[in-house]
Amino acid sequence: MSRMYFGTDGIRGTVGQSPITPDFMLRLGHAVGRVLRKEMPRPSVLIGKDTRISGYMLESSLEAGFASAGVDVWLTGPLPTPGVAYLTRALRQQLGVVISASHNPFSDNGIKFFSSKGEKLPDAWELAVEQALEEAPSWVDSANLGRARRLQDARGRYIEFCKNSFGSDLSLRGLKIVVDAAHGAAYHVAPDVFHELGAEVISIGCSPDGFNINAGFGATAPAALVKAVKEHGAHYGVALDGDADRLQLVDAQGRLYNGDELLYVMVADRLSQGQRVPGAVGTLMTNMAVELALKARDVDFVRAKVGDRYVMEELAARGWQLGGEGSGHLLALDKHTTGDGIVSALLVLQAVSRSGCSLAELLAGVELFPQTLINVRLQPGQDWKSNARLAQEQAEVTADLGARGRVLIRASGTEPLLRVMVEASDAQLAQQCAQRLVDAVKL
Repeated sequence: MSRMYFGTDGIRGTVGQSPITPDFMLRLGHAVGRVLRKEMPRPSVLIGKDTRISGYMLESSLEAGFASAGVDVWLTGPLPTPGVAYLTRALRQQLGVVISASHNPFSDNGIKFFSSKGEKLPDAWELAVEQALEEAPSWVDSANLGRARRLQDARGRYIEFCKNSFGSDLSLRGLKIVVDAAHGAAYHVAPDVFHELGAEVISIGCSPDGFNINAGFGATAPAALVKAVKEHGAHYGVALDGDADRLQLVDAQGRLYNGDELLYVMVADRLSQGQRVPGAVGTLMTNMAVELALKARDVDFVRAKVGDRYVMEELAARGWQLGGEGSGHLLALDKHTTGDGIVSALLVLQAVSRSGCSLAELLAGVELFPQTLINVRLQPGQDWKSNARLAQEQAEVTADLGARGRVLIRASGTEPLLRVMVEASDAQLAQQCAQRLVDAVKL
């Protein structure tokens, strides 16, 4: 059975268009509630959201759907996705619900779920929910309706959790750090975390109005952070996305570090402390230079499908702790059950503090291979997999690159886009090959 609504990271789409409508969200809450009640008679769920104006509408609909199925609800208000995952586990909730479209513009929104352990749920659970959506509703009577409550201290609890991921013998004193929350869910969390650990904090992208999430700020638009770091003479800049589960980091020279590089730093820090790191997990998009650098340090490296849930699954299967994506989704499973942009930033800054080296110095031996990534918007119904011209061009490009690079073509799991990536030893060669493939898609 294929999934109709769930993509690689929950359910996502344009607000006002199916399935991101209030009537569907009521049905979804009811369906999820019925699935939960098969496990226990009176489940309780936690709902958090980012700062999109549509979050209020979707929250109300989900709340009504859960209540109609006899499920109690705790509401956190705006809170980062990893904060919801943490509180779901800490408060012994049966399910965590996040209303967010992550790095997408405000006109989009979505829903994703966490298990009682604060982990992403498997495909089988999503299929069970989709099956429940096809069944007739089964409304409970008044005596059995679920109740809704506000969790007043959600923000403070999560701030303390983040701080506890940073070495108790270390401090950020003496560092000036620019924090960019993308006008998203971490706007009232991230600046306080770094400030309470001793840093001088300059906040940007921390004034949400319901419409400006990810607009010109945050991990997907790091130019604003680079500019602010230079203007304020800061030591580092931290950029999160709208729901704060991904990270981009900038140093005092304005150099931007992506998730691939930061994953290497996290591994190297543990090795420097004498800890054993048997392996790390990246994705099909992870830069080859990082793979080679890790293997040179006797750290095995495995590629998962693109998407942090697949990195998580690979880590769990192997009993490893560290993994991530170039986009900035980073996992340290001994610190958190899911990707957390704030925690990841603290782990990187911890490595800097312990080593006494700059980020550039820690990555001196890792020179990334040039990558060209071009997103091609797909037309409704366009079947790129049956494009004979694209298949032929891909075969020729792969042959031309040989051992000098690789090609990856995949559809986005959250947007109607085809992602064409070419990695090569030479930047111009990567660009030329990627453009050949893009031209073939458009024909």
